[in-house]
Amino acid sequence: MLGKKFDFDYIVIGSGAAGSAAALAAAKMKKKVALVESGRWGGSALNFTDIPARSAFNFSHLYMESVRGSRFGISSSSLRYNYPTVLNWTTLAARRAGANSKKVFEENKITCLSGLASFLTPYEISVGKIRVSAPNFLIATGASLSTGNISGLESVKYLTPETALSLNRPPRSIFVVGAGSTGVEFANYFAELGSEVYLGELSGRLLPREDEEVGLVLSQYFEEKLHVKVLTQSRVVAVSSDSGKYKITFLRGGQEKYVRADAILLATGSNPRTDLGLENAGVEYSKDGIDVNNMLMTSMKHISAAGDCTGGESSPERSAYDGALAAGNVFSRQKNLRNHEGFIRLTDTFPPIATVGLTEDDCLKKKIKVKKAVLPLTSVSASNTSDFRSGFVKVIADPKEKLLGATVMCPNAELVIQEVAVAVRHKFTVTQLASAPHVSSSWSELIRQACRKLAK
Repeated sequence: MLGKKFDFDYIVIGSGAAGSAAALAAAKMKKKVALVESGRWGGSALNFTDIPARSAFNFSHLYMESVRGSRFGISSSSLRYNYPTVLNWTTLAARRAGANSKKVFEENKITCLSGLASFLTPYEISVGKIRVSAPNFLIATGASLSTGNISGLESVKYLTPETALSLNRPPRSIFVVGAGSTGVEFANYFAELGSEVYLGELSGRLLPREDEEVGLVLSQYFEEKLHVKVLTQSRVVAVSSDSGKYKITFLRGGQEKYVRADAILLATGSNPRTDLGLENAGVEYSKDGIDVNNMLMTSMKHISAAGDCTGGESSPERSAYDGALAAGNVFSRQKNLRNHEGFIRLTDTFPPIATVGLTEDDCLKKKIKVKKAVLPLTSVSASNTSDFRSGFVKVIADPKEKLLGATVMCPNAELVIQEVAVAVRHKFTVTQLASAPHVSSSWSELIRQACRKLAK
C-alpha cells in the first residue's frame, strides 16, 4: 500500500472538537485532508451537549435569578417565560457557532465525506460505497451513551443529553438517572424552570468525581433552594410507562422503591465509539477506548486517536487540544507530548463548579502529602453584595507550597478558576498566587485568601 499513490495526505474520522481541530491544523499546513462525519457536522458538543445546552442553562440561571430578584427590589411575582422562544434561542446559538455546517471546512479546502467510516486495511477506509486511502489517519469518533443495565428501557421513550432540549415544554416531573456533571446540570436546568425533579445516583454523593465537599454543598442547595429530590445510593433497575407516566423502580437501602414521573433522562455516562473495523487496521483498543501514547499515536504509528474515543476524562477544550497536537505530531518535525495540566473541569449548575489540577481525593489515591484551605463564600464581601452563600473555594498545595489544584463553587466560577489554571500549568506556588493583586469585592478574592492561608 505504501508504494501506491494515496487519495489524501490525512484522513480524519469524526468532525467534533478533536477531529475539527486536527483537520483544520493539517489544512493550514497545506495538506490534502478528508474529513468523515456520520452524523451532524461539528459533532455532539457543538450540536447538542455544549453550545445548545449551555445556552439553555444560561437562560434557566437568568430566569431563576430574576425570580429571586424580589430580595433586591425587583417585582418578579408575575414573571413568565415562553419555552418555544427558549428553544429557538438555543438553536440560533448553535447555528451561529457553526453547528451542522461544513462551511469552515470547505473554506479550508477540506474534502467532506458523509457516512460511516470503516477500515478495510491499515491505509484504506470505506465511507458508504466509496473507498479512500491515506498514509495518516486520526480517529475522533467520540462516544455514545451508556444506558447501563436497566430493565424495560427498550420499550419506553427516554431522554438523553442530546435530546433533552427536544421537548415542547418542560415536563411537570422528571427523573434524572446519574448525578455526574451532565446529570446535575440537567437536574438543575429543569428544576430552575419549575419541574419537579428526582435525581438518582448510585454512589453516596452527587458529582462523585469531585471532592466530598462539592457533593454535600450541591445536595443541600438542590434540596433547599430548588426542591430537588436527591436519591443517592440508589440503583435504577427498571422503567415502564403507562398512560403517559413513567414508573422508575430503584433499589435504595436494600429496599425496592419506585416513583412516577412525566419524563426520564439518562445521564449514565458514555462508551467510546470504536466500531469502525479497527481490527482490519491493527489498532489496539478495549471497552475503555482506543489505546494511545503521549503523542496520541495508536499501536499503528500512522494512525492517531483523540477525544472521547480514547476514554478517560474529556472536554471540548481538551479534545481540540489533543486533535491539534496529533496533527502537529504527524506533519511537524518536532514531536510534542500531550500536557493536560491546567485544563478545567466545569459543571454548569448554579452556582457553577470548576475544578483544575488534582483534587484531595486524587492526592489520597496517589499518596501525595498535601495541605489545604477551604473557605466558605461568606469569607469575601462578594457574598454580601450578591446575597449568595451556597459554595466554597478549596485550594490544595504540596508541603513545599507548589499549587496542586483547586475547586471553586461560586457564581462565575469558570472565570475565577482561570488564574489557578495558569498557576497549575506553570507550577506556581501559593505564595506567588497570593501576592497577585485581586479586586477585593470580587469572587476571585477567595483565591487570594485561600492561598494566603497556605503560604508560609
